[in-house]
Amino acid sequence: MGFRRVNTQPLTHMATIAVLGTFDTKGVEHGFVADLIRQRGHSPLLIDVGSLDAPTLTPDITREESARASGADWAALQRKKDRGESVAAMSKGAPILLSRLVAEGRIQGVISLGGGGGTAIGTAAMRALPIGFPKVMVSTLAGGNTAPYVGSKDIVMIPSIVDVAGINRISRQILTRAAGAICGMVEMNVSAAADRPVLVASQFGNTTRCVDHARQLLERAGYEVLVFHATGSGGRAMEALIESRWVAGVLDMTTTEWADELVGGVLGAGPTRLEAAARGGVPAIVTPGCLDMVNFGAPETVPSRFQGRNFYQHNPQVTLMRTTPEECTQLGRILADKVNLSVGPVTVFLPLKAISIISAPGQKFHDPQADAALFESIRKHLRPGIPLVEMDCEINAPEFAEACALELLKHVGTALSGKGS
Repeated sequence: MGFRRVNTQPLTHMATIAVLGTFDTKGVEHGFVADLIRQRGHSPLLIDVGSLDAPTLTPDITREESARASGADWAALQRKKDRGESVAAMSKGAPILLSRLVAEGRIQGVISLGGGGGTAIGTAAMRALPIGFPKVMVSTLAGGNTAPYVGSKDIVMIPSIVDVAGINRISRQILTRAAGAICGMVEMNVSAAADRPVLVASQFGNTTRCVDHARQLLERAGYEVLVFHATGSGGRAMEALIESRWVAGVLDMTTTEWADELVGGVLGAGPTRLEAAARGGVPAIVTPGCLDMVNFGAPETVPSRFQGRNFYQHNPQVTLMRTTPEECTQLGRILADKVNLSVGPVTVFLPLKAISIISAPGQKFHDPQADAALFESIRKHLRPGIPLVEMDCEINAPEFAEACALELLKHVGTALSGKGS
């Protein structure tokens, strides 16, 4: 298992690129991109996900086929003429259709152009595809918050600048470059040869020393360690990678995203954070790293309901808020409940002197009462049989990093030997 190694030699054979879009309103534009793909020597596969008027571009896969992939009754949708319902049906069918095409080896990349509806459908389809599969979305929404569209996948979002409405002096440039981007992506050959087994780790600035030390030990043991910044999107990306079955083990040192999820900070990773390894049986180490802090933007962005709380200005754009004993009690139960889902080897480690740099004695977030509430809640709710290791040190102490790394190596070794027997 592991990431594929990139070979910089271009492909010597023609690739098939899915050109997916609403051909009733944006057929001309998708046809323009399809012609550019042909000129480059590749073959476009035209997929219509339009919903109202007749397509202006003849598809290889019709809108009826796209809708039926999810079991939608296309005839009923046509009678209703409800665009919202049609977009919803296509957003369910397109991912299934595209995943099937990828699994069958019929396409090597995908590009789509759209406004609101087209972007919703196109990115829904792309999010269903593996990390590493070439995906390009030209969108009127790409200049704003793209997180709901990209999710945890490597979708390249290109701002359309003008609306996707005809070929003009601006759109011609944008669409030509987008076509070049998807062609260039499929032309780069990626070797399927496996590298070292992959481990993933979660990190924050407040746990960097711990993760760096552990990473060095794990790399010397022959593993490739991928570190994810626990900023919401980082946690979601790590969970998605674990679900993809590329990962041999998880060093979840920084579970801070749950503090934001619970309290209302800006870096939550969603309600399934900590579940991928547990449900998938992937060996894991879990610690309450940085559960002492909730993240906000600049001071003026902090909601007024938190007035009077303990704050720390990390930088001009990031304001941290200390979690209370009551919040820590809830966080301890959440962490334990998630770990309790584990069907594979897992150990929880508690650094009793500090769960971040700034919760150490003498630091701004030092709060023994809150830490005690967190630790006691974890002890109370963790199910019997799951090892709980308590160490009288700070999270960034070398001995804590070493203990976590060695325990993960033991778990991974046990899991790998079991698979090989």
